[in-house]
Amino acid sequence: MTDAAPTHPLAEILGGKPPRRDTHEGWQYYCRSRRSFVPAPRLSLDQWQAMSDRDKALHNLHRTATHVNMPLQETPMAKRVASLVDRRIRGNAMRLTSATWPGVMVFGLGYQGKTETVCDIAAEFEVTFREAGHQINPHAMPGTRALHAPVVYVQTPVTATPKSTCQAILDFFGAHTKGLTLPQLVQQVAASLDGHGVRALILDDITRLRMHRADDQDVLDLIRAFMSMNVTLVLIGADIPGSGLLRKAKWDSRARQWVFPPSASTHVHGLEVTQTERRFDLVELGTFECTTSEGIEAFLDHLAGLEDGLRLFKAWPGMLTGGTMPEYLRRRTNGVIGLLARLIEDGAMEAMASGKEYLDEELLDTITISLDALGRDPGAGEIPIVPDLSSSKAKKPPTRRQKRPRNTVFDDLGPRAAAGGA
Repeated sequence: MTDAAPTHPLAEILGGKPPRRDTHEGWQYYCRSRRSFVPAPRLSLDQWQAMSDRDKALHNLHRTATHVNMPLQETPMAKRVASLVDRRIRGNAMRLTSATWPGVMVFGLGYQGKTETVCDIAAEFEVTFREAGHQINPHAMPGTRALHAPVVYVQTPVTATPKSTCQAILDFFGAHTKGLTLPQLVQQVAASLDGHGVRALILDDITRLRMHRADDQDVLDLIRAFMSMNVTLVLIGADIPGSGLLRKAKWDSRARQWVFPPSASTHVHGLEVTQTERRFDLVELGTFECTTSEGIEAFLDHLAGLEDGLRLFKAWPGMLTGGTMPEYLRRRTNGVIGLLARLIEDGAMEAMASGKEYLDEELLDTITISLDALGRDPGAGEIPIVPDLSSSKAKKPPTRRQKRPRNTVFDDLGPRAAAGGA
């Protein structure tokens, strides 16, 4: 009996497209694999040139995969959001009372990392929760082996109705929904949340709801009513404060939460078992604040993390953090993490293709940031404004008559880099 051939780190990526997170199978795959990618080894140009043509091609493929699968970095903004979401999900899951559990609303610009931040925290919770319960669903009916789903992730339908929203939730479990009436769908959702041991229900792209439409108002009432089922509701959207989702909500200064009145319509379907008010924490995942020394430091740390993840043969320490590069990258992306990642990712691929093997402003000037609009709703703020390339060009020095004090926000910090931040 011989040992199995070693598996190349690219095997799983090349083996097929991973399932989507909005199914139970896809969510479980995400929980298992979200930190399993092995980046390409760091090789010098001489080491790469000494390889066979086949090994060169494989290594380049691995480098490309590394550049498009950069690990999620902790930023001050993401840390604040993650702390609140984690506190709510874990705290609620330990409650022994039947009181309505408070939820969380997370908002911010499109491509800012809201979904990835929330899903990473929720996946970590699920892994821990399953291990603590020995992988057993505590709510399984006697004599059955009900599917255990501590976390459910669902994308709000682009044109949401109460029926389509219920169907999207039930699709996560692969449940049969054809021919069911709305009351039947609502009851099946309630039974599924309870029977599958759901502790957190994540509804992404919630700002697709338009509060001037009666159907959308009914959807929001329906979603809030699910909180009666002892589920932590996590709503993710681009501009929740400006979307109308806080309609009729009042700010409770003592509890520091938004308070909603009891749901108006869903009680007719038997879901509204109490008249308890629904409470939400509202938290923003913003951009880097580069008007303070702390914000600048956080932005530079993020760039250093991106730089560390690159596998370009001619890269050097400080390639993204030195000189005028930080200011350039800020102008190109407005500090939006997703835009910054796309610019660096495409730039790295161009650097490989051209043989340049490093990033500078000249190369990045050739990159147009193009966003994938497939499945995204521009009207809901899911696609951010991309700064015009011309706005990132270095401006000519002002004439003597026009001369003003220069902006030193992104000056090279020199001593910081030399002393390692000391």
